[in-house]
Amino acid sequence: MVLTVADRAKVPPFIVMDVMSAAAAREAAGARVLHLEVGQPGTGLPRRAAEKLARLIETEPLGYTVALGIPALRERIARHYREAHGADVPPERILVTTGSSAAFQLAFLAAFPAGARVGLAAPGYPAYRHILSALGVEPVILPVGPETRYQPTVEVLEACGERLDGLIVASPSNPTGTVVPPDAMRALARSCEDRGIRLISDEIYHGIVYGEPAVSAAGLTETAIVINSFSKYYSMTGWRLGWLVAPPDMIRPLECLAQNMFISAPTLSQYAGLYAMDCTEELEANVARYAANRALLLEALPAAGFDRLAPADGAFYLYADVSRLTNDSPDFCRRMLAETGVAATPGLDFDAAQGHRFVRFSFAGSTEDMAEAARRLQAWAK
Repeated sequence: MVLTVADRAKVPPFIVMDVMSAAAAREAAGARVLHLEVGQPGTGLPRRAAEKLARLIETEPLGYTVALGIPALRERIARHYREAHGADVPPERILVTTGSSAAFQLAFLAAFPAGARVGLAAPGYPAYRHILSALGVEPVILPVGPETRYQPTVEVLEACGERLDGLIVASPSNPTGTVVPPDAMRALARSCEDRGIRLISDEIYHGIVYGEPAVSAAGLTETAIVINSFSKYYSMTGWRLGWLVAPPDMIRPLECLAQNMFISAPTLSQYAGLYAMDCTEELEANVARYAANRALLLEALPAAGFDRLAPADGAFYLYADVSRLTNDSPDFCRRMLAETGVAATPGLDFDAAQGHRFVRFSFAGSTEDMAEAARRLQAWAK
């Protein structure tokens, strides 16, 4: 008897995970690898948060929480929106999730029926389109480029000429690091409301910016779904903790989905996130290191032949046009790893049409590793 695999499971791989596997195999063989492939902070949970968590583990059983998340964390997130964005977001509109990945699944399930069409920019985070496809929702790729700073705009929506039920905007974005300017974000929010398009705002890199702070859609419209995470700014990737802000009429449906699919986000992680939100000094020191890494690579990479870079307004990525060097970014990244020990991610992960001529570098690691990677790449170029 031959048993089938459901079509919904037949999504493309997340290529960066394959690059990580190849890098791990090289390390297992005794070689040193410089990890510029993965968007993961080189730091861990802030020290003061870890100390408070250790005491909590000794006194609390840490069983299930309610599906929406512990009240103290939801209230602390609401306070964050008041302080960082001047936005009044009541705790009742906040749902704590098992990472932003679960938040995207819940948001897409609640907002879009099978057959709906959701616009998203390419290059962009690959899991958007893969999750949408698995749920029977059609991803509609919007043409963006340097002229729009690799971001969707109202003009891009108007020129699309296709019916859209939703729009995903990431600011700062992965892989380019570009930020949607405040006026452009306000215009997008208004345009989505006018057109009956559900705006999904991915804000997981908020806090990691190198100029003016990014604007949150939570302060612009109640119809948007806003998704954030503790993985990036709060340096908690392995804790798998995120949250979403939803319109009031969507919270109960989202809660019921969360109850059935996840029960609740990990209790230990929720307390870790609560404590981490008050570790501003340590977290801002991390951002200062990313800024130093960014400056180092912006100066060094052109000398290695990577001289066509997207504006890196935020996050911790540089997206390089390598079409002068290769037309096969996966092979190029394989050779780079084998010959220099520098791991990077081919652009095909983020853009199926044009990604063969792009490479993404992550500068989330240590400054020492960034400097060594730059030296190796410059020597390789010669």
